[in-house]
Amino acid sequence: MDKMEVKGKWNEWKGKLKQEYGDLTDDDLTYEEGKDDELWGRIQQKTGKAKDDLVNWLKGLG
Repeated sequence: MDKMEVKGKWNEWKGKLKQEYGDLTDDDLTYEEGKDDELWGRIQQKTGKAKDDLVNWLKGLG
């Protein structure tokens, strides 16, 4: 998943992640340029899912 794909759909995905995983906050899901790994790490920590699993789930949303 490239950065442009993430940036283009991030707001939609952020809402879906918060619905699915209630522990995620806006602070957890703040997308900052150049801090992709940190963002994925926060999401992985809160969800207990591997990055590949999360990416596949997000791609399945459309």
